[in-house]
Amino acid sequence: MRDTKQLARLFGGETAETIGNARILVVGAGGIGCELLKNLSMTGFGHIKAVDLDTIDLSNLNRQFLFQRAHIKKPKAQVATQAIRKFNPYVDASFEQANIKQPEFGVDWFSQFDLVFNALDNLDARRHVNSMCLAAHVPLVESGTAGYLGQVTVISGGMTECFECQPKAAERKTYPVCTIRSTPTAPIHCIVWAKDYLFAQLFGEKVPDEVDASGGDEGDDLEELQQLREESRALAKLTDAMDTDGFAKLVFQKVFNTDIARLLSMSDMWKHRQPPRVLDFDQLATDAVFDPSLIDDQVPMSLEQSFALFSHSAAKLAQRHVAQAKNDADASLAFDKDDDDALRFVAAGANLRSYAFGIDAKSIFAIKAMAGNIIPAIATTNAIVAGMMVVQGVLVLSGRIAECHTAYLSYSSKRPRTIVRDTLAPPNPRCAVCRRRYLTMRVAECAKTTLADVVDYIGTLAGTEHDLNLGDEISVVEGSRILYDYDYDDNLSKSLKDLGLIPGKMVTLSRDDDESDVVPVILSIANPQQDSVDGEAALLIEGFELIPEFAPIPVKEEEEEKGDEDQGTANDIADVIDTGLFVADDGTITIEDEADTGSAVSVQGISDELAKRKIGEVSVGSPPDAK
Repeated sequence: MRDTKQLARLFGGETAETIGNARILVVGAGGIGCELLKNLSMTGFGHIKAVDLDTIDLSNLNRQFLFQRAHIKKPKAQVATQAIRKFNPYVDASFEQANIKQPEFGVDWFSQFDLVFNALDNLDARRHVNSMCLAAHVPLVESGTAGYLGQVTVISGGMTECFECQPKAAERKTYPVCTIRSTPTAPIHCIVWAKDYLFAQLFGEKVPDEVDASGGDEGDDLEELQQLREESRALAKLTDAMDTDGFAKLVFQKVFNTDIARLLSMSDMWKHRQPPRVLDFDQLATDAVFDPSLIDDQVPMSLEQSFALFSHSAAKLAQRHVAQAKNDADASLAFDKDDDDALRFVAAGANLRSYAFGIDAKSIFAIKAMAGNIIPAIATTNAIVAGMMVVQGVLVLSGRIAECHTAYLSYSSKRPRTIVRDTLAPPNPRCAVCRRRYLTMRVAECAKTTLADVVDYIGTLAGTEHDLNLGDEISVVEGSRILYDYDYDDNLSKSLKDLGLIPGKMVTLSRDDDESDVVPVILSIANPQQDSVDGEAALLIEGFELIPEFAPIPVKEEEEEKGDEDQGTANDIADVIDTGLFVADDGTITIEDEADTGSAVSVQGISDELAKRKIGEVSVGSPPDAK
């Protein structure tokens, strides 16, 4: 462990002191988060807060190295912070097991930190943290990984692009594996479970039991490990019944009844989550009859249709497996999205699990597309990305944000691992998130302050140095809910509390005539600070001095609006970084598509844009031959 003198020699005395005194927030203590927390503590960061809602699952142990078998069922954030104190006993490490989107983590809470690191695996939470950092005027180091691919960038309000400045794909080709076994929250979690666990365990190649209850674990941990081991053995035993008519029922009752009942017995797991429900084979069997004519691949199946298809496809796969086993005792089936029986089994199993956990079901067509693009998490990718995050964090805290960059980690079996660096882009002038004036509205009592009080207070600012320039006709919106505009004043007499506007919530103010040059205002509702609210002034808006200058929205040229399908920009790299990227000797960039065919696709017109944005460390030379 480095001491103060070593840190000073490495970073300089002033920077070393800044690192030691800085208050750091790490959101997420999973794959990236474990590596990041270890790096931060060993680098010399003195005050670290970790926030994560999840508990540790057996499937985490292959890449989240701060966790061990004895930690299963315990909060990730708690175990991770305990572990980094062993690396560095002098670090002030604390944790919260909570959802970062909860109202108590409002603008004042975020404002106490000097720097925020995002180590999250879902877009919704990343968008929320992005907005909160903009509102609290705190810099954010954003990250993400997908298999061998990774990305790190720095977000600073008014200086750089925010997380929302560039559109994100509606469907991701990767999945977060942390919650697959116990707490799925998205359809892709259920699809991965059905494909890589259920199908593989029943029909795939047999592998040794990964659960080892030996090694000195005690108490609840040993009991939990033994239960997991028995669960795996019970599923393996079901293969002995493949040649019977009751095979489908045995599988169904185990994974959708017995296993879910066991999860429900872990009450701590469902304190902040919606608990699942058990499904009963006999009850569903009375209403479900398999009829191929009723199965539409383009439409999500009902619970009864999913049950019928599950029973039918499980029986067909069992027949195939038994037939192969007569000639080869070690015979197995491999999942293929073009194998109709395998696809329907996975689709039905995924949808049944979705119904059990209150998740939207998907069509067979959608599941086929998602199941064919699953990319597992890679521990080394997380480690590289976490290292780059710390480097960026040191630069931000030392006031050298101009030296920061966006880094893309790419990999192809046909060339060395490559880090593509891009200078931080300025804010998108059309971004609906960072092109906003973020202010804090302190309210003494939300139960007594009405929406009319807020509107009137905003009116009193007109003509002052704090004029919001919204005119006489403004609209007030919370999320997608219109609270007030010139033609709708039903809520004016209601208190903020009655409208659900409590500390931690945000409202957006904009001109009712929707003039594009007028930057909307986002008010973060907060409790008053000491002496902030004086006497009868129960309302106070502050933070005007932190509002950045906004560039005017440029008028697009006609040819820019028209676009060109054959042209690309440097921003395209973020979308195609999951392919191979090559710069030929003539300056042409070629992108190797490895998703299906591995064919090479040439992207013309991108190299000039890359040169302007000073991308470095790109592999130079002729692209490899297409497969």
